[in-house]
Amino acid sequence: MRLEAIWNDVYGSTLALYVGRAGGHRWLLTCTPGTAAQALEGMARLHGKGSVLLVVQHGSTPLRTVLEEQQRPWLGRGLAGVLVLDRDLSGGPALSLPISTVQVESSGLSYQEGGDFPAWHDALSGQPPAGKPGTFGESVAASVCASLNLPVRVCAAERLEAAFQEWWAAGTPGGRSEAASAASQPPAV
Repeated sequence: MRLEAIWNDVYGSTLALYVGRAGGHRWLLTCTPGTAAQALEGMARLHGKGSVLLVVQHGSTPLRTVLEEQQRPWLGRGLAGVLVLDRDLSGGPALSLPISTVQVESSGLSYQEGGDFPAWHDALSGQPPAGKPGTFGESVAASVCASLNLPVRVCAAERLEAAFQEWWAAGTPGGRSEAASAASQPPAV
């Protein structure tokens, strides 16, 4: 995919827009500054349709804001799903994070961070994990996605390309076939 633009938001997050071949869905990839270099390398090797917005963020509030902005009706079709770079996980528990105030030096903004977030599961599995050791764990970013009813997957940085390819091969964002997805949608008027 081709890097189109890079910018920063008021929270100090760095965003980068990658565009592939015409068609396809809009995706979001999120990571922390610790995995940003690996995310950039993976995106440079990724080939596909549609676009991917990379968000390098520091917490739940900046991520939630970007996710909400990407779901605005004037952008057309909403996000197909979110890939979180962390470690390979198939699901995670609900989280209750302490509320704190964060001050952003670059913009002068202060905001509330923390809160309660729901449990989540991998968008392709369609159900919570069956207790497999090492596949269930906390992911604030995935829980933020679940709070907004967005399909989410969590993988290690070295699996970025494979995780997107698996999702794309599944047909649609939630892993459903196009026919099943279309059948669940109300008829167009």
